[in-house]
Amino acid sequence: QVQLVESGGGSVQAGGSLRLSCAVSGTTTSTTCLAWFRQAPGNEREGIANIYLGGYGTEYADSMEGRFTISQDRSKNTVYLQANNLKPEDTARYYCAADDGFCTLVDAHFKYWGQGTQVTVSS
Repeated sequence: QVQLVESGGGSVQAGGSLRLSCAVSGTTTSTTCLAWFRQAPGNEREGIANIYLGGYGTEYADSMEGRFTISQDRSKNTVYLQANNLKPEDTARYYCAADDGFCTLVDAHFKYWGQGTQVTVSS
């Protein structure tokens, strides 16, 4: 079992930045994959970035690379998503997800999910 708790969301103006946090607890290994997704009302959930907790590398969705950066602090069991130059279309609920095995950006591949944190970007 893996527990995930997101935080750091809020309301910002366009051009602003936020750092989202995902606190990870439970049974994880170096091959546990942690990914960030987001979902806006009426839209499908979309993958942003992923990272292996063992630090083997990261992956970004093509449309997300450049403004979003995923990182981790193993001493705090926390994975971060730095979001810069935010735009109104980034408004969504942001989720972290985890599972063991091959790291992807497909939500169906992840077993464990947090409750999400809301990001609202005003123009």
